[in-house]
Amino acid sequence: MSFGLTFEKLLVIGLIAVLIIGPDRLPQLAAQFARLIRSLRDMANGAKERMREEMGPDYDDVDWKKLDPRQYDPRRIIREALMEDEAQPTRPGAAAGAATVTAPKRESAYAQRQRLLREGRPAPFDPEAT
Repeated sequence: MSFGLTFEKLLVIGLIAVLIIGPDRLPQLAAQFARLIRSLRDMANGAKERMREEMGPDYDDVDWKKLDPRQYDPRRIIREALMEDEAQPTRPGAAAGAATVTAPKRESAYAQRQRLLREGRPAPFDPEAT
């Protein structure tokens, strides 16, 4: 379960609620809680229907999983943005014979260090980083 609540803990909380609230008022509060849950569900469905009405046919085309905040990964977003710049074709107004500018191949810090060690040169050192 969520928030570290196990079945046993929920059972103890329910038992304490029965003792504090009492058996006389418990059915009324349970019915009230059920109405609250039902109204929240109806409000969510109403918001969904209103959004569908306002967006029109585009509502079905939206990839809702892509908009899920749990999918947010800054590294992935930056990586896709960098790859998107490299994948863009030349401008339509550019001359046909113009040279295209390509980004230099980037080497990871680990690969750079390994290459320098193979060449017998010391690895790069940044005195400001330490």
